[in-house]
Amino acid sequence: MKHNKTALIEYGGWLPSTREAHESLFNQLTNKFSARRVDETWIHTPAVTEFANAITAPSDCEPKMIDLFNQSFAQAAPQNEIKDFDLVLHMLDIVVAEPPGFIVPRDSDGNPTGPVGVPFSVIFDLLSNTAAGYDLFRRPAFNIAMKKLLNSWAGYLQTPDSTKTLTNSDGGWFSKPALEALERNLGDLDFNSTYICPKPEQVNRGYLSWDEFFTREVQPNARPVHSSHNPVIDADIIVSACESTVLRIEHNIRLHDQFWLKGQKYSLYDMLDRDNTFTVAFVGGTVYQAFLGVADYHRWRSPVSGKIKNAVVVPGTYFAALPDNGAEDGDPDYAPGAPYDPLVRCQPWLTQSATRALIYIESDNPKIGMVCFIGVGMGEVSTCALSVKAGDEVKKGAELGMFHFGGSSHVLLFGPDAKLTFNENIVDSKTGKVKVNTHIKVLSALAQAS
Repeated sequence: MKHNKTALIEYGGWLPSTREAHESLFNQLTNKFSARRVDETWIHTPAVTEFANAITAPSDCEPKMIDLFNQSFAQAAPQNEIKDFDLVLHMLDIVVAEPPGFIVPRDSDGNPTGPVGVPFSVIFDLLSNTAAGYDLFRRPAFNIAMKKLLNSWAGYLQTPDSTKTLTNSDGGWFSKPALEALERNLGDLDFNSTYICPKPEQVNRGYLSWDEFFTREVQPNARPVHSSHNPVIDADIIVSACESTVLRIEHNIRLHDQFWLKGQKYSLYDMLDRDNTFTVAFVGGTVYQAFLGVADYHRWRSPVSGKIKNAVVVPGTYFAALPDNGAEDGDPDYAPGAPYDPLVRCQPWLTQSATRALIYIESDNPKIGMVCFIGVGMGEVSTCALSVKAGDEVKKGAELGMFHFGGSSHVLLFGPDAKLTFNENIVDSKTGKVKVNTHIKVLSALAQAS
């Protein structure tokens, strides 16, 4: 089986990309915690209290969740500064009470290190890179409790109060460094000319909630569906379903495979939630995977014209990762062996573990055949919302759904009879090498069927 090694990717603004950034962000959280402790009347928020009760509840399942938490503290790398469950709860109290800010931690010299988008993941990051964390974060009871906590926070992110970080001050999403990040991959366009802004003259662009800002729609002329102006050629063109960065392409996908191998091979049976109705259509086919950064557009568009055969959301894990030995040689951000961010490094494995949306599209073009779009949540960015249902007819470029508060990765599956030539900016036509870390605009040409 032809295999492209898992990419040494950049972290897309979801997690701190250096040790100093981790420490800086953690210090911000601990400073807020210290301020809370001065007030002796503080209590846990109702959502955090419910989460704590679920974790510490009596259970016949051994080891108990609280015991696995305690084991993960003991097993975590020395860099971990969250030493007990009580501190986890206090950190969660801080996070769920406010909208995400555009946090830019600084290194030891005071230089900005890049944005951080997911505060929950910082809390659980090093704990997930342990054997106990692997067992805990895959446990259904843990994920049920975490889902309730995240749903409570998601509800808050749809309220007017959540717009308080949509400012141009430090930590605001329209501050100078934030706009630079939001506009980095927009080419000659700026934020207002790329996205639909209810009131572009206002600092917050008129968004009524943080969630409305995050799920913002693009201007039609900013991201047109690729066209060669030749209908015959265009029928063979598959477009990018997401604004995203190339991670991996794999061929000859097997029905069953082992994710524990260093290469993190894909298993169709697990990716497609053990649904034999559709898995057979993709055995021996091709998988394309790319990840979404914190500044990217977070809606999904149909890569082809056709009919929706099925559309489902599969519940999964939030913080489960494959424990590893840390960053590999050549990692663009971390020194070799750095234990941070295993969740980002195991994105192929997350296609069968994390909460994900599965959308099956029978293309109008028999050269393309069945296509499956998989929207893969990661950490707290696991809310997948569908905009289509079985039986819908979709045109190339039609909306399929979206991530709420982010989204980490997406996959396109193609059957074995789809003979695809990927665009030159994705795969080098001479060497066949995948151009990892290339940013791809949504609705731009991805591949051509022949």
